[in-house]
Amino acid sequence: MRILKIVSINFFIFLFLILVIELLFGYWFDKNNLGPYMREHRMKKNPISVKFNNANYNFTYKRNYYGFRGDEINLEEIKIVLIGGSTADERYKPYEYTITGLLNQRLEKDINKKIINAGIEGQSTRGHIFNFEKWFPKLQGFNPNYFIFYIGMNDHLKDPNDNDEKTIIGHVANPSITELISDNIKSRSLLYDYIRKIKHKYYINKQKTVSYDFDIGIKNYTKKGFDFLTYDNAIKIYNIPNLKNENKDKIKTYLENIDKLVNLVAKYKAKPIFINQLAHNGNHNKTLFILNYSLIEHCKKKKYFCIDLAKSLNGKKDYWWDGVHTTPTGSQEIVKIIYPKLLEFLK
Repeated sequence: MRILKIVSINFFIFLFLILVIELLFGYWFDKNNLGPYMREHRMKKNPISVKFNNANYNFTYKRNYYGFRGDEINLEEIKIVLIGGSTADERYKPYEYTITGLLNQRLEKDINKKIINAGIEGQSTRGHIFNFEKWFPKLQGFNPNYFIFYIGMNDHLKDPNDNDEKTIIGHVANPSITELISDNIKSRSLLYDYIRKIKHKYYINKQKTVSYDFDIGIKNYTKKGFDFLTYDNAIKIYNIPNLKNENKDKIKTYLENIDKLVNLVAKYKAKPIFINQLAHNGNHNKTLFILNYSLIEHCKKKKYFCIDLAKSLNGKKDYWWDGVHTTPTGSQEIVKIIYPKLLEFLK
C-alpha cells in the first residue's frame, strides 16, 4: 500500500509539473497560435510512388511547420507565394516536376528568387480569402512581395451559394466540432508540438505509400478520345454575352473574390498575380471558359496583372493524368508559357 501511495503521489506531481510547463511555455495564450486551423496541412510527410512514361518516381510529399509545401524555411525569407487548389499543390508529383519547382529552377538562375507553394487541395478563391483571415496573419515575419493565384478550376465547380465549409476552405479547419476542439488543444500543447516536430523530422511510414499510375490515368480519361478546344476556336463558336448571362451569379461571385484578394494582398504592401487554367478538354468547358474570359476582362479593367494561360495553352492528352491535374509534361508546358511574362513582371 505504501508503494502504491508513493507511486500515486509521484504520478500526480509529474502531472502537475507537466501542467505548469504547458501553461508557462506552451501556446495556450499565444495570439499567433494557429489554434484549430491548418493542422491537416502542417508537418506532413507522405510517401508517394507514381509512374509516368513507364518510369517510376518515389518521393516524399512534405508540408513544413508553417503549412507550406516543402522543407522548413524562415518566414522572413518568403518573398513570393503561389496560392491555389490541388493543381497548385501538385501533391502527386515530385517537387522538381511541379509548376512551382520548374519555375524556381528558372527564377533562381535569372533573378535569384524563389516561389513558396501554399496550394491546398479543394480550395477555391473563397478558400484563398480564408487563408488571409486564419492562416497568414498568424505567421510572424511572413511578409511576401508577391502573391501568385493559380485559379479558376475549383471556382467553376463550386456553387456560389454552397456553404460546405470543408469544400470552401480546403479543410483548413476540420468541420467536425469534436475535431475542431481536439485540433485546437493539440496545436496549443508544447509537448504535443514537440513530439510532432520530432516525428516529422525523423519518421515516415512507408507502409502508407500512395501509388498512382499516370499512364493508366491518361488511358482512362481518353478512352472516348481526346478533344481539346483552343481559345481561338472557342471565340468563334461561343456567344459570349449568352455565356455571361447563363453564369452571371458565378462570375459575379468570382470577380468579387478577386477584388477581395487584391485588397488583402495590399495589406502586405505586396502585388497580386493571377493565372487562369484549363482541364484536358480545354475551352469545351463553357463555365470554366467564361470564368477565364471574365477574369482577363476584369484584370484589364482594374489594371491587375494577369497571365492568360487559357488563351495560349494548346493541350495534348499527356498533359493531364486524370483530366484535371497535370503530368510533368503538362507542368513543363505551362511553365514554358507563363514564365516569360512572370519574369518580366518580377523584374
